[in-house]
Formats: sequence, structure tokens, C-alpha cells
Amino acid sequence: MTSLDPTTVPGRWDSLHAVLRRLDDEIETVYADRGIVGVRPRFVYPLIRLAHTGPLTIRELAVSLGRTHSAMSQTVTAMRREGLVETAPGADARTRRVALTARSRELVPLLEAEWRATEESVAEIDDELAKKFGADDLAALKSQVSERLEAEYTGAARAVLKRAL
Repeated sequence: MTSLDPTTVPGRWDSLHAVLRRLDDEIETVYADRGIVGVRPRFVYPLIRLAHTGPLTIRELAVSLGRTHSAMSQTVTAMRREGLVETAPGADARTRRVALTARSRELVPLLEAEWRATEESVAEIDDELAKKFGADDLAALKSQVSERLEAEYTGAARAVLKRAL
């Protein structure tokens, strides 16, 4: 290979990932300040979903949240370790149904209130960022970025094809 390894220098995504980690850390601090132990931010979305739907299989939960089965299975295992969910055999040997425990049912109202407050804050930030880049809202900004990326990728693909010829 003749090119430099691009993973040896900071990438464009690093700062975004750092912001997301910091947000998760801040949310965990909110939980700790309220005496909530063992609840990680990635658990909240599935816990809220289960509170609204009742027990689901891991696959149903994953699909309903737009996650992979593998990722949701790992999350369910971690939540079970913390006593937040329980699992039972499903309709066949390949499935497990996931249900909230009494502990998580008590926590969900606070977790959902925190989640809604965080979503409102993120929406405000999204709108502020969109306006800075000349868009009315985040949806319009995403559309502009998508169009630009599509044009860039199309141009890059053509250049690669020309080199290959």
C-alpha cells in the first residue's frame, strides 16, 4: 500500500464523537446525582420503548428502534446485568422476550422526562446550527449536505473510473 494510514491522524469525526461522549457523561451525572446507578444513556431508549409497548423480542425491539439485532442483544445483556430487564424464552428456541423489571418501571418516568428535555435541547442546537449555515431548520440543512455529498461522491466515482481505464 502506497498511501499513509488515515487512522493515524485525527479524523473529521473525532470531535463529533467527543461531543457525544461528553453528552453521555453529562447524562450519567444527572442519573448519579439522583442516585440512579447502573443506567447508561444507551439503555434509556429501549427502556422507554418497552414501557410503552410491553415485552418484545430482542429482534422486535431492535427493529422498532432502528438498531441491529446484535447491538440490541448486547444492550439487553448489559441491562439484564443491571437488573433493568428480564428475559424469557420466546415462541421458539431462537427468540427471547424482553420485559422491564419493577426497578426499571419505577425509573422510566424520570428517564423519559430527561430524554424529552435532552431532545428539546438538541433540537434547539440543531436549529441554531442550521441557521448559521443559511438553512431554515435541520431538515433543510441535511438536504443541502446530502446534495453536496452526492455531487462529491459522483465526481469522485467518475475520477476513480477514469483512472481504472
